Amino acid sequence: MQTDNILSHHVEVARQQLYDLQNKHGFGHASVLKQSMVLDELINQYQYTYYRRKKNPTV
Repeated sequence: MQTDNILSHHVEVARQQLYDLQNKHGFGHASVLKQSMVLDELINQYQYTYYRRKKNPTV
């Protein structure tokens, strides 16, 4: 459960950074694309831990 909260927080921080970079530089800027990939990876990690826990719940 703690891991979910930490990952969720990191996703929200990365999302806000992406919005800020996009507002500053536009969609095609390299820093925006890089931050988008960071956000994608965090979302993938979150989904992996969520579905893994849901598939094999601990008692």
